Amino acid sequence: MKLSKKQKDMCDTSQWDFSNLSALFLNCTLKKTPEMSHTEGLIRISRAIMEKNGVGVEVLRPVDHDIASGVYPDMTEHGWDTDEWPAIYEKVKAADILVITSPIWLGEKSSISTQVIERLYSSSGDLNESGQYAYYGRVGGCLITGNEDGAKHCAMNILYSLQHLGYVIPPQADAAWLGEAGPGPSYLDPGSGGPENDFTNRNTTFMTWNLMHLARMIKDTGGIPAHGNQRSEWEAGCRFDHPNPEYR
Repeated sequence: MKLSKKQKDMCDTSQWDFSNLSALFLNCTLKKTPEMSHTEGLIRISRAIMEKNGVGVEVLRPVDHDIASGVYPDMTEHGWDTDEWPAIYEKVKAADILVITSPIWLGEKSSISTQVIERLYSSSGDLNESGQYAYYGRVGGCLITGNEDGAKHCAMNILYSLQHLGYVIPPQADAAWLGEAGPGPSYLDPGSGGPENDFTNRNTTFMTWNLMHLARMIKDTGGIPAHGNQRSEWEAGCRFDHPNPEYR
């Protein structure tokens, strides 16, 4: 992906080291590889900025994998013959940055993105070494494409879901491109103006840098402080900042 002069200048003048950060983009297109994904076209901008700054990046299409529907960590224990989600979940846990991306259909995020969020939720009860929920200490964002209305609606849903699961959401954590309402061109179609759109390029750039900055800050401080948010302590009977009734 060829970055614009502004984007390259930002990378060239950066004073930060992001080289030990990793990012996972889950492209929730309905198209299997190698079909062209307009959403992946927008991913390429964010990916190029991250890689220019030394971030390890992986882009994965969940639709390429046999992922069972459900809200349990391994659905083969609940009647499904196969379930490739547990392997994807390991990639999710290994990433400092998670970006969920989706096209818009009927004003909503794709069915694949809904399935992904449900499966993220299925493992949200896992705990980290500090007794916090498993996704604590990671940051999240989203990218949306479409030729119909609904970008902000989809972003609201995705970003709310991520923060509810434990992800930290930085400022300006979403970006989108929308074509004209109706059966018009999509992002990568000739003449769409998508790749050249300054508004989309600006928001994608800001989102990417904010994700990297916040991931850097959180990693350097050892994660979210583990006080007042430990599931392990709560279940053990601790009520933070309140006297223990047994010792009144």
